[in-house]
Amino acid sequence: MHSSVIGKVEKANRYARELDRIRFERLSVTFRGDNDSHRVRLDADGWACTCHTFGLSHDCAHVLALQKVLGGMLTESAQQTFVPEADMPTQRAVSA
Repeated sequence: MHSSVIGKVEKANRYARELDRIRFERLSVTFRGDNDSHRVRLDADGWACTCHTFGLSHDCAHVLALQKVLGGMLTESAQQTFVPEADMPTQRAVSA
């Protein structure tokens, strides 16, 4: 293999290990859900998904899964979930 190609491969491998170098600002994917496939998009306006749940509450399992997968590669605002705190399940004390 030519030395310039070896250098590029080594650099690419290093970059692939250093995920903090990568920031997604725009993304469009097809997400195969349990019942159907959905288009999930991230752009300057935030997240969007074609699933019914996102249409009702502006959050869904598809967006949350992508946030988990992409983690720190997302901008800070794209890492935010859209589940209002009031709708989050609360932990209840278990009596012994």
